[in-house]
Amino acid sequence: MSENPTYGVLYKEGVVRLKEAGIDEAELDARLLLEYVCGTDRNTLLAHGDREVTVEECERYRDLIGRRAAHVPLQHLTDEQDFMGLTFLVNKDVLVPRQDTEILVEEAMKHLHDGMRILDLCTGSGCILLSLLQYSNDCEGVGTDLSARALAVAKENYERLRNERPDMKAQFLVGDLFEALTSVAENETDEKAAADGRELFDMIVSNPPYIETGVISTLMPEVREHEPLMALDGGADGLTFYRKITAQAGAYLNGGGMLFFEIGCGQAGAVRKLMEEAGFCGVQVVKDFAGLDRVVYGVYR
Repeated sequence: MSENPTYGVLYKEGVVRLKEAGIDEAELDARLLLEYVCGTDRNTLLAHGDREVTVEECERYRDLIGRRAAHVPLQHLTDEQDFMGLTFLVNKDVLVPRQDTEILVEEAMKHLHDGMRILDLCTGSGCILLSLLQYSNDCEGVGTDLSARALAVAKENYERLRNERPDMKAQFLVGDLFEALTSVAENETDEKAAADGRELFDMIVSNPPYIETGVISTLMPEVREHEPLMALDGGADGLTFYRKITAQAGAYLNGGGMLFFEIGCGQAGAVRKLMEEAGFCGVQVVKDFAGLDRVVYGVYR
């Protein structure tokens, strides 16, 4: 094999290596990594496959292909993932934003009005909250997470988006769900909230950990070996965080405020029941593009 293959030949080499490693989307991943290394786009492979590749590009590409063959997620190699038409920084400290989660954002946007206050629990990379703020006017939000490292990623994503949208207003707080809001409530101007240490919101959104503990070992290696366990493990039945959040959410919502959850397969009935028992009405279940239950939401009265 030549030390300096052409662009097209190097791509084919990457495809073969990834297929041998059992990577499902070998062609796509090989192309995306080559574009990442060479600063090219998808047209380059079709129109300029005979393009010369430098020794440095070749070495870097082969290194990344080797890591992808070891099932390191593609997004951990490029440090980015597109979500809701935006590009987010990601790393091993946060879940990689998935297309299914866009259903949660899209449903929340249907009920989002100018000037609303949004709380995002288990915010991770911040992609849910920041997408809602990006596509609304005069809204502000708070994202909480137990992981300080995850919040560092969220804060960087916030600053990157503010370069294009300087009026965006978000705050990211470390803590266990609603407990992170304590320091904010101390400065709360709303008399009702300040009186009992609460901050009030018009909308709460969350994509909490919802994988059953016993199922995690069966997940694909990209997930179980490279994504943060604390962002996956939802307890024995996968419902631990839904119970905690629904039990407290009403105390942090204005009248008519809404709670939106992303859920896992088979959890719609249980989550709907939890919400209804906690005082939410009009609870709805929304399916994803594969026809699976993906989002549950309701209104607090």
